[in-house]
Amino acid sequence: MKLKKIAQCIALIGVSSTVFAQEQQAEPQRVEITGSSIKRIAKEGALPVQVISKSDIERQGITSAEQLMRVISANGTGTNNMTSGNNVFGADADRLVGGAAFASLRGLGPSSTLVLLNGRRVSAHGTSGKSVDLNSIPIAAVERIEILKDGASAIYGTDAIGGVINFILKTNYTGAEISADTNVTQEGGGNTRRASLLVGKGTLDKEGYNVMASLSLDKSDILRSQQRDFARGYQPNRGLSPDTTGTPYANQLSGAGTALGTGFKLPGDPNSYLQASLLSLTGKCDTIPGMSQYDAALWKNSTSILRSTYSCAYDYGGDYVMQQPVEHANLVSRGTIQINADTKAFVELTASRAKSKAELTPLQISTSIANKNVYPVGGPYYQDLSAYIPSFDNTKPIAYKWRASDLGNRTQETTSDNSRLLLGLEGVVFGKWDYKLGVSTARAKADTTLIDGYAYTDKLYAALASGIINPWVAPGQSQSPAAMALLNSTKAHVDLQGGTTKLTQADGNISGELFQLPAGAVSVATGFDLRRESYEFAQGVDATTILLAPGNANLPSVSRDIKAVYAETIVPITKNLELTAAVRHDQYSQIGGTTNPKLAFRYQPHEAIVFRGSVNSGFLAPSFQQLYSGQLTQELPNGADDPVQCPLHPGDPNYCSLKLDYKTGGNAKLKPETSKQGSIGFVVSPMKGLTGSLDIWEIRSKDRILNRTVTQVLANYQSLLDNIVRNPDGTINYIQAGWINAAGSQTRGADLSLHYDTEFSTGKWSFALDGTYTNSFKYHEFENQPYQELVGNFGTSDLYLRWKHNASITWSRGPWSVMGTQLYASGYKDQLPKGDIPPGFNPYVDAYITYGLSATYTGFKNWTITGGIQNVFNTDPPFTAHNVDDVVGAGWDPRVADPRGRAFTLNVNYKFN
Repeated sequence: MKLKKIAQCIALIGVSSTVFAQEQQAEPQRVEITGSSIKRIAKEGALPVQVISKSDIERQGITSAEQLMRVISANGTGTNNMTSGNNVFGADADRLVGGAAFASLRGLGPSSTLVLLNGRRVSAHGTSGKSVDLNSIPIAAVERIEILKDGASAIYGTDAIGGVINFILKTNYTGAEISADTNVTQEGGGNTRRASLLVGKGTLDKEGYNVMASLSLDKSDILRSQQRDFARGYQPNRGLSPDTTGTPYANQLSGAGTALGTGFKLPGDPNSYLQASLLSLTGKCDTIPGMSQYDAALWKNSTSILRSTYSCAYDYGGDYVMQQPVEHANLVSRGTIQINADTKAFVELTASRAKSKAELTPLQISTSIANKNVYPVGGPYYQDLSAYIPSFDNTKPIAYKWRASDLGNRTQETTSDNSRLLLGLEGVVFGKWDYKLGVSTARAKADTTLIDGYAYTDKLYAALASGIINPWVAPGQSQSPAAMALLNSTKAHVDLQGGTTKLTQADGNISGELFQLPAGAVSVATGFDLRRESYEFAQGVDATTILLAPGNANLPSVSRDIKAVYAETIVPITKNLELTAAVRHDQYSQIGGTTNPKLAFRYQPHEAIVFRGSVNSGFLAPSFQQLYSGQLTQELPNGADDPVQCPLHPGDPNYCSLKLDYKTGGNAKLKPETSKQGSIGFVVSPMKGLTGSLDIWEIRSKDRILNRTVTQVLANYQSLLDNIVRNPDGTINYIQAGWINAAGSQTRGADLSLHYDTEFSTGKWSFALDGTYTNSFKYHEFENQPYQELVGNFGTSDLYLRWKHNASITWSRGPWSVMGTQLYASGYKDQLPKGDIPPGFNPYVDAYITYGLSATYTGFKNWTITGGIQNVFNTDPPFTAHNVDDVVGAGWDPRVADPRGRAFTLNVNYKFN
């Protein structure tokens, strides 16, 4: 097949890879492309599908699905990776999930991206129960990845609003090969290693059977913030300084009945203060590692009482784990029998286990008279500040705020087990109709254990009140053996929580040519999808008894049945124009039915150009957690005002500064999130070897499923009146927080793809660029609120960058192949400091640009050796001054950047004869 003909085929299917250009076949083969149920000859398709081949993955040194998401420009820039995802704050954080990574096409969230394995669904993460954990995907066994950048609910049902990522594994392999990968950082920490074995026997066309298996073992080392100079939270000249006064050397707190009283003044200073530190008063905050003088200017609060001016601050943002230690084991096995020329049956088993450790900073404890954990008068470490603060009363106990470093980092270990058994039948009936049938069962289980840094609240408070523990350990000193023994006796080493999701599925479809029109054959497909989904979640211990332990209410086993039927047809109107129509109806046993159509066209006025477009609707069914998780009742620690009555009765204790109860948990009244979307674009091949495509897309969603805090409910009370539950006398009984259907969002942009293949006397050259331009992402929580534009602006959950791309240049000649890559993510407006802005402060975060280089050699018999460098110029993540309480990463943002720096990769593959 000539290069020009290959380029035309690529143009017609709109793929963003040269993978099909490398496959030359004497006879055209009917294939199924992600996003359609109709098997067709590849050159007849017209779908905006990006294809990433196994060789692309290996040459870029990608060893995990999370790294893969960074090179997909259509993937969002959000809190879906293992660094920011497990540390993110706020209502939208999935605190149940440990050690998981997710995809988020178009930045619509993991739940709006459908992840498939060989075209079929797999179980969602065991603890979350919402989305597929990418760590469960056996990357070592992946043949290619197809990314559909279009809504696909008309084909696949729920979750496909943002698009579909289909991981396609090897399915018919003969021989044996072993591979070893290593990825080592120049500056230490964060190294990864992998070993894999692939074996197969039998050929379907000659022997009538094939059996194959793949086993891979992966290990990723920990990377700490202290191992990278850019990860520092104390850079006040750039607008960044820690705002926490929970320090390893405690700050004293004011309060009635304590040594500092309700506030204190210093001689000659009319202001009243609430906190004090001996190190701050003596200018020695920086004598303790990670501590600094609290920067009151950057965090000033213009009230009559200044809280932290004479306190020390702690760089807790610079004390995070930037890459978790993870161990993976993945098994893929498949057996296929060719029953006859038209029928084959197969059984496929995939299984994986992942172990990860998430570390958070040590516990921050604020003691008080009410909690009976203040430092006692007469204790051996009583810190008398009367020499500095005249009003200090050394006859009273000391309240303080302390970072309990001696307890260790809060460490959670999560073990995730995933498996799927699939029985399938595929073939041809009546000589021309392709069919497939499948029955599968899948299970995902995740368990989280607290292994260090957590303590039982009552035991710890009693230990602090004893006075044996010293919250003011001087530089170079340590706790006494008795104090350490007492602290260790309070620790909670427990199985915290676990969840299990199960998926049982039967599916099938049939496709073929129905009849002939003057312009060609009318092709149709119809199919069914029957699923039972179930989920259960249990706390291994009452998390409320453990200080700052994460957790949720138990959710006994719940299940739901989904019945779906769908149909698709491709109608050639003329020789150059064809229309595609699809429709699917899903019936859920709890939330009812939904019907979603799709209409697309492909117009080819000339062999060198194709126009294409689609309009469709989509939906996202609420998860079990969102619907049914148990209700937890808690009390607002600082109180709140009744938003309706307090303005009418200012100062009335029945309505103002109330100690309110609030509830969080599931909402059985949630409706599915829905969308309307469309795209239009073209693919051109103006010259031999050159292919380009541009697709403009827009997605409008409504009834977005969001988790709202009690503060957000009160701030939007006019739209959430039912969430403020009142007593008969009109006073507030409690606030119902948790999951709601919000208003919606609108996003639009364009995907650009350019590929050029040519050959000179120097060898073969390939140039490629895949980029995504997001013109707008507007969001409003309630219908009566205006839309907010998020593109190019700082956000606490997702960032919506204007432009992202992955570009590459590849040269090959004989046994050699060399690839150079560039990853680009545009900058955005930074979060401004909450106080004074330093002179010269840069309110913009710079673009993040990294380069990679790799070389592959196949000159040794049976060997393939690939070596490379990631981040060739050792580019640091761009600086950002955001508040770490909003998004983790002191001085950098894990949603955008890879903290590992320059890394050296090596992949060695040996095929046995």
